[in-house]
Order: sequence, then C-alpha cells, then structure tokens
Amino acid sequence: MSTDEIPAGDTAPDDADHAVRPMPLPNNPQTILLLGIFLLLLFFTLQLAAAVIVPVVFAFILSLLLRPVMRVAAKAHIPNPITALIIIALFFGGVVQLGYSLSGPAAEWLAKAPRSISHLERRLDAIKKPGKALMAASKRLDQITETSTNPNQKPVHVAEPGLSSTLFSGTRAMLVSFGVTIVLLFFLLSAGDLFLRRAVEVLPSLHNKKQMVEISREIEQHIAGYLTTISLMNLGVGIMTGLGCYFTGLSDPILWGTLAFALNYIPIIGPLFGMAGLAMVGLLTFPTTVQALLPAGIYLMVHLAEGQIITPMLLARRFVLNPVLVILSIIFWYWMWGVAGAFLAVPMLAVTKLICDRITPLMALGHFLGGETRT
Repeated sequence: MSTDEIPAGDTAPDDADHAVRPMPLPNNPQTILLLGIFLLLLFFTLQLAAAVIVPVVFAFILSLLLRPVMRVAAKAHIPNPITALIIIALFFGGVVQLGYSLSGPAAEWLAKAPRSISHLERRLDAIKKPGKALMAASKRLDQITETSTNPNQKPVHVAEPGLSSTLFSGTRAMLVSFGVTIVLLFFLLSAGDLFLRRAVEVLPSLHNKKQMVEISREIEQHIAGYLTTISLMNLGVGIMTGLGCYFTGLSDPILWGTLAFALNYIPIIGPLFGMAGLAMVGLLTFPTTVQALLPAGIYLMVHLAEGQIITPMLLARRFVLNPVLVILSIIFWYWMWGVAGAFLAVPMLAVTKLICDRITPLMALGHFLGGETRT
C-alpha cells in the first residue's frame, strides 16, 4: 500500500476550495497554551487507558467498514441485530479459523528458532565480522569502565518474568481485547444511526446539525471505501506472495501470504518487515543465496506493482495524506499502543483530516495533513 494514495477527504475539486477558503490560524497565546496542555493530557490518558481504548477504536473502525453491509440488509428489511450477529460470526469466525490453521506452521517455525538462529549466523558470518569486532571493543571498554569505577562491586542481575508467564499474560490481554471489540461492534452495528441522530438533536443550530451529518457521512463513505479497497488490494498481495513462495519451494506459503496481507496495512514499515522476514526464512531454507532471496524479491515486486500501479489507479483522484506525517503517525502510535497502534494509525489520521476539513478553525491543520494530489 502506497502512502501517497491514502484517501482522506473529498475528490480533487475540493483541493481548489482549500486555496480559496480562509484557513485562520490561532493567534491567542492562551489558546495555544491551553491546546498544548489539552493534547498532553489527552495523549497521557490514551497511553494510560490503552487496554480499554484500543478495542473501542478497533470496534469503531470496523463498524465504519461494515456499515454499508448493514444498510443493504436494512433495505431488505432484515433487523439490525440479526444482521450484526451474522456479520460478526462470519468475520471473526473466519479470523479465528485462519489463526487456528496457521498456528501449527507458526509453532513449528518458532520451535526451530534456536537452531535456525545459529544456522543464520553461520550464513551471515562474513557480514557480521565488522560488527563482531565493534562489539568486542565495546565490551572491553565496558569492562575497563566497570573496573575503574569499583573493582570489588559485583554485578546485580534483575530477575525478569519467564517466557511462559509473559506469553500467558499477553494472550489473556489479547483475548480480553478481542472480546470487548466483538461486543462493542455488535452494539454499534445494531444501533445503526442512533448515535448520529442523538448528536444532531442536541446541537444548537441548523448549521451545526448539517455539519455533523456531513462529517459523519463523509467519514463513513471515505473510510469504508478506503478500508474495503485496501483490504482487497492487500488480499491480492497476500495471494501473490503465497503463490510466489509456493513456486519457489518455500514451505508454508499460506503462512507467508497471510503475513504479507496483514503487514501491508502498515505503509512502508510493514512491507519492510515482510521482506526482511522472507529473506531470513529463505536463508534458513535454501542453500544458495540467489534462491534464498527469491521469495523476498517476488514480494518486493508484488508490493511495488501494488503501490505504484494498482493503488494510484484506484485512489488517485482522492485527497491524499502527507506521507511524512503517515510515517510519523505510525511511529507515534506504535510507541503509544504497540502493534495495534501501527494498524490504527492511518485510519485515525484520515478521520482527523476529514473532520478538520469541515470545521473552519481546524482547516489549516487539515490542509497541513494533506499531500499532493495526482491527476
């Protein structure tokens, strides 16, 4: 997925409107100071309450993706709770089934990890020689520093939790978040437009009501369209990567295709991790370097074709996000929320731009978040 083609607003004609419409900047020092304090408190709260907020954000993003299906079912006079239950059962049931089918191959690769690491070190020994010399010099420097500081002081070793306890706690937290997401998503889909109707009813003026409806519809339309399009393209990337791994002789092609599909939701950084992983697996599997790097090369070609040809054809006429801000957003939200934050970074940035483009005091920020459009 290319960062240059991430939609975040209306079509190209609105870009000309941004050049005409005034975009006032705050010039009151007290306002700027209060805004900075608010943002610091907001980010601190988001990090502190990540265990609760992350599944809530996931549920809202998924509800935007699945809302068009709910509208089609409503036209067929199917009750919202029944439709929501069917959609969630199919969606999450497929995810669980896929995860279960891939758990065996993933466990085998993890079991082979200790032997694989030593084998990979031998393959990369020529590359690692300068690094080994640097590490040895660093260790000698540390020993000299420790001896000169206190020769009689014994090193203190801090006991860390074992691997089993870490995995158990992580799995338990993931299952809790998974359950919260499912429950909240069900009620969001069942409620339909209830939140929007209540928000419109409490707004004071007709202008505010229209603005609220426009923002809500625009977010639903563009984010749902973006997520649907990107998901289909990522599915194609996963299928082509899996086929490439299969024809090059790499074992468990479904596992690597699924990994490519998931990582492609994280622009630039995800595909880089995918190529590095396939290169390492290839070096562990094949005897020659050319054959070992072939799966990673195929994945690179598939990603370049998707990012430079297919994505521009499908999304080129939409507003785009600033690619530098996309990368910074991924890094920031990964630091805040881990892997879940990296997956949510781009949709949240796109939603932020859509909201800013419709609110006059925030138009300057929305313009700053945008990138160069292509014709």
